[in-house]
Amino acid sequence: MQIQDLPYPDPGVPDARSGPRFLWWLFRNQLGGQLKSLAWGLLHFASVAALPFCVGVAVQAVVDRSGTGLALAGGLLALACVGNAVGDTFLHRTAITNWITAAARVQQLLARKAAHLGSALTRRVAAGEVVAVSTGDVEKIGWFVEALSRFTAALVTIVLVCVGLLVYQPALGVVVAVGLPALALAVLPLLPRATRRADTQREKAGRATELASDTVAGLRVLRGIGGEELFLDRYRSASQEVRHAAVRSARMWSLISAIQVLLPGLLLIAVVWYGVGLAREGRITVGELVTVYSSVMVLTYPLRHFEEIAMAYSFSRPSAKRAAGVLSLQRPTDTAGSRAADVPSGDLYDPQTGLLVPAGLLTAVVCGDPDAAGLLAERLGGHPSQEGTSVLLGGVPLDELPLDSARTAVLVQDKDPVLLSGTLRELLDVPASGVVRPEAALAAAQCDDVLAALVQGSLDATDPMDARITERGRSLSGGQRQRLALARSLITDPEALVLDEPTSAVDSHTEARIAQGVRELRAGRTTVVFTSSPLLLDRADRVVFLHDGEAVAVGAHRELVRTEPRYRAVVTRETDDEAALNRSVAVNDVLQELEEIEEKA
Repeated sequence: MQIQDLPYPDPGVPDARSGPRFLWWLFRNQLGGQLKSLAWGLLHFASVAALPFCVGVAVQAVVDRSGTGLALAGGLLALACVGNAVGDTFLHRTAITNWITAAARVQQLLARKAAHLGSALTRRVAAGEVVAVSTGDVEKIGWFVEALSRFTAALVTIVLVCVGLLVYQPALGVVVAVGLPALALAVLPLLPRATRRADTQREKAGRATELASDTVAGLRVLRGIGGEELFLDRYRSASQEVRHAAVRSARMWSLISAIQVLLPGLLLIAVVWYGVGLAREGRITVGELVTVYSSVMVLTYPLRHFEEIAMAYSFSRPSAKRAAGVLSLQRPTDTAGSRAADVPSGDLYDPQTGLLVPAGLLTAVVCGDPDAAGLLAERLGGHPSQEGTSVLLGGVPLDELPLDSARTAVLVQDKDPVLLSGTLRELLDVPASGVVRPEAALAAAQCDDVLAALVQGSLDATDPMDARITERGRSLSGGQRQRLALARSLITDPEALVLDEPTSAVDSHTEARIAQGVRELRAGRTTVVFTSSPLLLDRADRVVFLHDGEAVAVGAHRELVRTEPRYRAVVTRETDDEAALNRSVAVNDVLQELEEIEEKA
């Protein structure tokens, strides 16, 4: 896989049982790229390791006053330099390719999992954690995948050089062959502590990211209640904890780096001291001493990759663990689509609450608990966040349909819809039946003032459809964002449309016009609206009142207001004293009617 071939047609099914297993799965799926990187890495490191031998041959040629030997050394040196340059260039190219393609694979897997879980994802994992996994964690995972092949090439080179020195000059080769593994393994006792500190830093950074994400998302509300400083103080405290953890982690890694510099220096001193003695005794030549010394000095370069792979694994392991945690999440009622990929039609029925939504009607649902209403809306869409009995559409369980078919049949717009950045045309370019035009949907959602605001806020767009919407629609008011999201939902024209508080941020006059527009545009289609607004309820074909998770009353809005005290309390938001007073008045009216009947009798 090359960078220009991204994205992957199919990123595969990851092994998400643990972080190390996930890293191993990534490595196996990039075996071709890893082997290419290993081959170029061997050429690069072998060329670097050959430089001391060339220098040794040249020195010995000068001592022997051999022109042929000097020419041979020059040719070998030139060949080693070419191999070094070519190997280093293509090693960097293939290693970065491995990094980017691994990161892209992980991001595709995370995006696919988010689309699969829907709104259930943020109920089980904090939104900030998802952001941290898909950004910083992906980068660290890619770093480990990229460093692995270079480390392998460095390891093979060190082994080959040690064997070569043993054959070339056994007396000094033994010192090097014993000393280099000791250098490589000297930092192992420090790695567990460094890994724990890196884990702590990652956890604190994740919490700080979650806090920052939640603060930015709720900044408008925080400003309204004057709570910015409170949350900013919390973020300052969290960021200071991250800084302290990062400093403690850096201290440990600086100690490891210092050891990686100190020990090779001590080995060089030992080689020189012992080699000078051998040269005085005539057991080795000056060229051989220079060759062995230069080899040890040059091998400090591939030895640095031992430190890098240890650091990369220490940082990527917790990142891989978190990524695997997200990728291992499953839909509570996922049956992998045991039915054919057909879109059913008919009544929408929830056995758990007894809610029945007749086909082709606008049904309003009143629920005193907003959280319970949100969970029911998710369940009606066929992707609940909790286990339970499947919702039926035309008698077909939605959980037994392929996910794409279920979401085509029932579209759920939650109470906090997200607007992606881009032009309005791109925002409204969604999978749709083609029956509802964007102009009709925008008109039904009463978006005239929104379109005017978009044109005024755009520098070069005269057509509202070409006007750009900022990230999450932050340049728009809450009511404007809500109406654009409603228009987007209306354009899709699903078999059943579920709207959770679609007009909670608009004024009453606009709300009345939206209620009429939605009723006319969705005529003959199944529509469910979770609301407690009398304006919407009065225009619904039927109203269902839920109490304690059960449908307890069905009828017209005005009828339920008169006959159902609990419904009236939710819709009119009357207090307990007002409810008691209304009940008292009702009782007195009944008593008066009875007295009048007795008098007439």
